[in-house]
Amino acid sequence: MTPHLWAPAASRVDLLLPADGSRTPLRAQGDGTWVADVALPHGTDYAFALDGGPPRPDPRAAWLPDGVHGPARVFDADRFGWTDPGWSGVDVRGAVTYELHVGTFTPAGTLRAAAERLEHLVRLGVDVVELMPVAPFNGRHGWGYDGVALYAVHEPYGGPQALQEFVDAAHGLGLAVCLDVVHNHLGPSGNYLHELGPYFTGTHHTPWGDAINLDGPGSPHVRRWICDSVLRWARDFHVDAFRLDAVHALADDSPRHLLAQLSDEVAELAAELGRPIGLVAESDLNDVVTLATTQDGGWGMTGQWADDVHHAVHSLVTGERHGYYVDFGSPAVLRTALERVFVHDGGMSTFRGEHWGSPVPDDVDGHGFVVFGANHDQIGNRALGDRPAARLDPGGLAVQAALVLLSPFSPLVFMGEEWGATTPWQFFTDHPEPELATSIREGRTREFGGHGWTDLYGGPVVVPDPGDPATFTASVLDWAQAEEAGHARLFEWYRVLIALRRAVPDLASGDRHRTSLDVHEAPATPGARGWQGSLVLHRGDARVVLNLAHSPAAVPVPVAGPVRVVAAWDGGAVHTPDAPGDPLVVDLPARSVVVLA
Repeated sequence: MTPHLWAPAASRVDLLLPADGSRTPLRAQGDGTWVADVALPHGTDYAFALDGGPPRPDPRAAWLPDGVHGPARVFDADRFGWTDPGWSGVDVRGAVTYELHVGTFTPAGTLRAAAERLEHLVRLGVDVVELMPVAPFNGRHGWGYDGVALYAVHEPYGGPQALQEFVDAAHGLGLAVCLDVVHNHLGPSGNYLHELGPYFTGTHHTPWGDAINLDGPGSPHVRRWICDSVLRWARDFHVDAFRLDAVHALADDSPRHLLAQLSDEVAELAAELGRPIGLVAESDLNDVVTLATTQDGGWGMTGQWADDVHHAVHSLVTGERHGYYVDFGSPAVLRTALERVFVHDGGMSTFRGEHWGSPVPDDVDGHGFVVFGANHDQIGNRALGDRPAARLDPGGLAVQAALVLLSPFSPLVFMGEEWGATTPWQFFTDHPEPELATSIREGRTREFGGHGWTDLYGGPVVVPDPGDPATFTASVLDWAQAEEAGHARLFEWYRVLIALRRAVPDLASGDRHRTSLDVHEAPATPGARGWQGSLVLHRGDARVVLNLAHSPAAVPVPVAGPVRVVAAWDGGAVHTPDAPGDPLVVDLPARSVVVLA
């Protein structure tokens, strides 16, 4: 590797080699780039010094074995012996994705330990395993969204070669790998980019401070730094897809949005490699500019997360209406979400206090939207990090799973959800700087001072200290729980529902025009959580019949022809119509589901 650095703010840049203490000046290029006249072999530690200052890591470092403040180490990605030459990739549209956090997925908290659990995902039947961010951050434990090195892998997870090994193992089992990447900000510790040049701009602001500079002086180099990182993960690490964090915070007023540039460049690489490379945006805008082609002025994403679908399902099943759930919770809102995706599509958002979003055009396929009953945010950003399984009965969990997995969208399952894990997944950090740890702890407490959390939990809420090691430890999955009878039964339900997406074309379809919802109210059970009644989800000629009531229900189900039961939670009996044109009737026990096809 020939070291180089874009540092237009510097008048001198030296290459530092800790092994021998040498300091070699770099040559200045005309565009603010500095280049060394030496080639460093794999495994060499190096750093840069600007204008005689202290050592700084390479912003394109592939390996940071000593953490975000230490020197970089040269990593030759071509040394790895791949065993996936026949891998043709997976189109993430319509696929079932499994989201996991490397540090808490297993007790060891490493990529190699996670790879040893991939057979579990094969049994479950998912198509894509999505890794929460692996970029290095200061400390050992954290969610990963405060990373500071776009090109490297957190050393406690195993470093860069461990990621290559993980991807290779996943491909060998038929699983694609999606990498969660963060381009909208850098973490508060180990970020030295402001010393190098205009990586940030005060023209735009984000919740994390000044925005990444995507449209000001020097922005072509910053955009190149971002796009090159994604292309490298796809090319040198065989990553199949990317989840792009909070793209609404990528403030870009240039004629060509960063995401449009990235989309076009990724499409070129995909054509070269002969396999699809997915780009899935997390966006709070409720605007399908994310999915529109770059030729039509859009950003060209393969898919985007759809939080409104989650809120509609979660609020209906749990009865929670606090905070950003205030506009959700009724069957009518669920119907809107299942048919039109965005509940806030131009109307008033009570939580935001303004009109929000825009409608999804009729011709946009449902597979362009990733939906979930749970994910890292929707659990970890609760006051106590409690999962749905901590508050819902098995029937409620079964209903939630059926609504998500048999929807016209692309479902995502959060680690442990498939067996109803009751271990919390809390917000945890490991910042060595005391002032930073204190600031985060106090901010977290303030955040949950409102939005109805006290009412939800039935009293004062003591928010777990993110920096307390016990907060991290409590969030590690308990795999022994998965083997217990009740949890194993829920796992089998998830497995069956996912298999139905492959076996029944109508359940695999992303056609929103053939999706509708019938609603049958029932008397509310005192003290019961959530809406009470039964639903019939129409998916083409298939029917998903769900009883959320705490008493049995006889549910009329319109059908166009013969049907049979292909899956059931807690049974149910189907009675054929008495006369042609009459609906059949499904007798459902309390809190149960029957799928007809």
